[in-house]
Amino acid sequence: MLMVCNKCYNFVTKLFIKNHPMNYSFVDFLALLGAVCLFLYGMKIMSEGLQKTAGSRLRSILAWMTKNRFLAIVTGVVITALIQSSSASVSMVVSFVNAGLMPLEQSLAVSFGAALGTTFTEWIIAIFGFKVKMSAFLLPLLAFAVPMLFIKRNNYKNIGELLIGFAFLFMGLDAISANVPDLSKSPEIFSWLQQYTSMGFWSILIFTLASWVITMMIQSSAATFAIVLIMAAKGWISFDIGCAMVLGASIGTSITPLLASLGGNAEAKKAALGHALFNLFGAVWVLAVFQPFVSMVTWVVKDLFGLGDPLALYNSVKAGASVEEGALMQEQVAMSIGMTMFHTIFKLCNLLIMIWFTKLYVKLLNAIIKSKKKEDEEFQLKYIQGGLMSASELNIDQAQREIVVFAGRVERMLGMVKELVHTKTGTPEFNKIYSRIQKYEDITDRMEFEIGSYLNKVLDGRLSSQAKARVASLLSIISELESIGDSCNNIAKALVRKEEADAHFNEYNYANIDEMLRLVSEAMTNMLAVLSDIDNVTAEDLMRSYNKEREINNFRNACRTENIENVNQKKYPYKAGIFYMDIVCEAEKLGDFIVNVIDSMEDIMRRSSSVTSGLPIGELNPEKTAMGK
Repeated sequence: MLMVCNKCYNFVTKLFIKNHPMNYSFVDFLALLGAVCLFLYGMKIMSEGLQKTAGSRLRSILAWMTKNRFLAIVTGVVITALIQSSSASVSMVVSFVNAGLMPLEQSLAVSFGAALGTTFTEWIIAIFGFKVKMSAFLLPLLAFAVPMLFIKRNNYKNIGELLIGFAFLFMGLDAISANVPDLSKSPEIFSWLQQYTSMGFWSILIFTLASWVITMMIQSSAATFAIVLIMAAKGWISFDIGCAMVLGASIGTSITPLLASLGGNAEAKKAALGHALFNLFGAVWVLAVFQPFVSMVTWVVKDLFGLGDPLALYNSVKAGASVEEGALMQEQVAMSIGMTMFHTIFKLCNLLIMIWFTKLYVKLLNAIIKSKKKEDEEFQLKYIQGGLMSASELNIDQAQREIVVFAGRVERMLGMVKELVHTKTGTPEFNKIYSRIQKYEDITDRMEFEIGSYLNKVLDGRLSSQAKARVASLLSIISELESIGDSCNNIAKALVRKEEADAHFNEYNYANIDEMLRLVSEAMTNMLAVLSDIDNVTAEDLMRSYNKEREINNFRNACRTENIENVNQKKYPYKAGIFYMDIVCEAEKLGDFIVNVIDSMEDIMRRSSSVTSGLPIGELNPEKTAMGK
């Protein structure tokens, strides 16, 4: 193994440092890197255009995940085909497992499907890269696509971005092809490569490891595939060596989910490791039967589909034979289709084998990574882990799910306040509950900061106007949720100050405080239900919250009026009345913050046309309408 690693190191260093001829300068090498960057940028723009065009459908697709193992596979394939990145798909799955939303076994099935879905981009490159002369209409395509960016309708803008990304992707592919060294002018490179390509099975291992390292560095198997395709099209490497590099790229692409899982819990690490082991195990068994497997793929391409011999191009270049342009293109098409076919059949066979051993796979992961129990009150974001994913719609979805967790925390905080009201001050039990409330208040501050920072990063990305408006509403929601936490903490502090001032409540005070907190708790429960099902909210759900807010306001007003009369009639001391109204008014503020969350939810639903009533914004909330007037 050490010998293979040493040979792999020598191969990479010589390829990029030592063996370039004098006529291939450092500027030429930078041009090659620029071409790769253009390819990656084109893939990014095309991916974002697809995501925006798909829009909320991505979230609908994700809902299939929890149904069964086979639908999870289909989901993985579809999501990866849409966002053109298995790394992003699996990183998303890692975050869901980290949150406990998806069981580990189900997440593995999605990862298996994502591994197959990543071949979608490769088929686009293979079919259009050589079979069609893209350069002839890439500029006309840009002339058609760029004006679409200035059309007001978002759908046209999104389609324009998709087409621009498509054009840049193939411009990058053409630029890579134009900037790699020409072997006909540099025969010393070919003779040097021969010593690494004529070592039998050792050659397969060396090129697999080299591709593995390259893919880990650039974190894109599609970019590695494009480079390998150009190398094979130029006659640098044979078909079987190209297949070995495709195999290495499929392992190297696992690095991104592994990095994404570092900040997650044990279950998230298992999901990421499961994806890596899936690719690694698949590579091991294919390497064990490599030559028969390559021969089978060659037969499929050449004899079954009649697309030509994938081996012909390298044999022609090696023999120094002159090939006519039409025949050369046919050989290039056969080679590119063959390489893509190899990767697709490998992924499909690996999936069909591994899917039946999922439970055994879970046991293996549980044995490798031991789960550790954490206290419920430890601060940890569940859905947001690491950096942004390449799928903008899913970034927003992650934040929405995290906000539901945030709302659940402040609801538990309100429950602690209700318990604290009837706990004798100065006792260990009171101190324990009060300490928990303060700890939760600190957690809400940190959650607002972390989610807000994440959403600001999302805003820096390429979003549609509707998505930007949604993010703005979500930022407003987290601010209101943090204010709820502050108000809960203020009520707890008021109870402490009451004891320090030696003020005492009677049954009347406690009954009204309980009633006020009951109304607020009902409003909180309805708010949490609305947040949890944000895409299916109706006007009735919103109206229920507005009605509850009016009840809270009316009850506060009644308490204020009665308090003045009760203090005048000496039913309780003036000092007790001050703390009593402090708590009642702070609870009313809780209702205000809750209804502010509902207002932001209404704005989101109006823009997505999900509210079934069709009423204009503000008509459901009379106070909001009055303010508008």
